Amino acid sequence: MLRFGLPTLIELPDLEDCAARCRELGLDFVELNMNLPQYQPGEIDVCRFREIAEKYGIFYTIHLDENLNVSDFNPYIAEGYRRTVAETVELAKKLEIPVLNMHLSKGVYFTLPDRRVYLFDAYRERYLASVAAFRKLCEEAIGGARITVCVENCDGYTDFQKEAMEILLESPVFGLTFDIGHDHGCGGVDEQFILAHKSRLVHMHMHDALGKKNHLPLGAGEIDLKKYLRLAEERNCRVVLETKTAAGLTRSVEWLREQPTVDR
Repeated sequence: MLRFGLPTLIELPDLEDCAARCRELGLDFVELNMNLPQYQPGEIDVCRFREIAEKYGIFYTIHLDENLNVSDFNPYIAEGYRRTVAETVELAKKLEIPVLNMHLSKGVYFTLPDRRVYLFDAYRERYLASVAAFRKLCEEAIGGARITVCVENCDGYTDFQKEAMEILLESPVFGLTFDIGHDHGCGGVDEQFILAHKSRLVHMHMHDALGKKNHLPLGAGEIDLKKYLRLAEERNCRVVLETKTAAGLTRSVEWLREQPTVDR
């Protein structure tokens, strides 16, 4: 059975408001966005978050900070991000959170007359060693807990990112998030990689798109949404309806309710 959730909405800064809207719309979970100050590790009151989840019959997933760069060449910066992940894993254990969603940073690039040179590519061996070290950190932090760190596609994986993904996916604690709107916006370049690793797909960000215009309500764009719903059903994914407004979220839920094949 598919489980659908809502993203953190800037219109609903209080967690209980998010939880109430989640239940009102018949959704299953809230994806907490750690870019916001109220969802930093030190700001999360585990007892209150647990009480709200129980009150509204929901659960949580977490979207890690989009700036996360565990491979930064500055060791102090990289350590700060790694520590953030480790502390978030401990929160996830206490709140029975099954998924931590993350972006895989491309890092800094130098612009030459004819091309971009990504420093992670130029220093690929060092970069990949840091990725392997991050994988080990996550394995040790998660231990036997039922938590998956899911890497989300953004704007087209580079070759060095694909190598990094292969390293991460050697571990059972890592999986994939398929953001279908992001993929559509960059010409569908990530879908082949994701489908080649379909057995590791456990999370999805679903929103519509028109060309490069992203995060539209379901049914408001040109994506073959039913195709991706079938994929989500096949993989029993948790699906975030990742629109950016409460009105867009409501429209997406209404569109879903019109689909006779969606198993809720």
